[in-house]
Amino acid sequence: MLIISAIAALGLIGLIFGLFLATAARVFAVDTDPRVEALKDVLPGVNCGACGYAGCVNFAEAVVHGEAPANGCVPGGEDTAKDVATLMGQEVSESIPLVATLFCIGSYAKAADRFIYDGVEDCAVASELNGGFKSCNYGCLGLGNCVRACPFEAIRMGLHGLPVVDKDKCSGCGLCAKTCPRDLIKILPLSEQGHLVLCSSHDRGKSVSKACEVGCIACKACVKVCPQEAIEMEDNLAVIDLEKCDDCGKCVEKCPPGTIHRFSAIPSEEEALASASEAVSETA
Repeated sequence: MLIISAIAALGLIGLIFGLFLATAARVFAVDTDPRVEALKDVLPGVNCGACGYAGCVNFAEAVVHGEAPANGCVPGGEDTAKDVATLMGQEVSESIPLVATLFCIGSYAKAADRFIYDGVEDCAVASELNGGFKSCNYGCLGLGNCVRACPFEAIRMGLHGLPVVDKDKCSGCGLCAKTCPRDLIKILPLSEQGHLVLCSSHDRGKSVSKACEVGCIACKACVKVCPQEAIEMEDNLAVIDLEKCDDCGKCVEKCPPGTIHRFSAIPSEEEALASASEAVSETA
């Protein structure tokens, strides 16, 4: 009898709690706009936060409430933007593909180290150790923070010590740029024209030359030769205005350390390794 009574009591308690929860669920239920569910189905679902919201659901809610644009999902690209716009009955302008670009070409063969680092594989942590192990205080440390941050596996660490971006996989979400403690990655419109100064150092020329063979030495040769006046010196670093650049290439010819490269022809890992092999051969 005691066992039966206990079972009956537990069953009654369970029934009471069940009725209470069911009632509470109805009273406090939040109506969900069916458009949010529809938008969730066309979004990538990676919850990367590149749109400025915590996740895809939050972005979908923002679109429905008119707080976010239809093309706000960077990873989704143009196709997703069109799908979102169609569901919302909107028109969306053509989106420009973006790509992550590393503003440093100081590979193992070109940039010197001050000491051997054998600590945590984290760029932010290494930077705190006496400013990092690189002789250049602005150069890429190559410990892979950007690689780990990329949800699309669009970045890998190259054998030359620098991250390599796969333009076909890169969505331009910007997560790699946010995680780089030295602010070396910029998200740029994917273009076939324009030149870039692939250096981020603001040191004086002499110091740069000692630390890296391909760093900008602020010689102003590129500034003087540019017919479009598209290059300016900003705190010992040449900066090119891509809107003014007409791709003439005169700056590349005049740059002594070879810091300037055409946007569509940024030195590849293979080229960097070949350069390192040549340097070793010459030394031998």
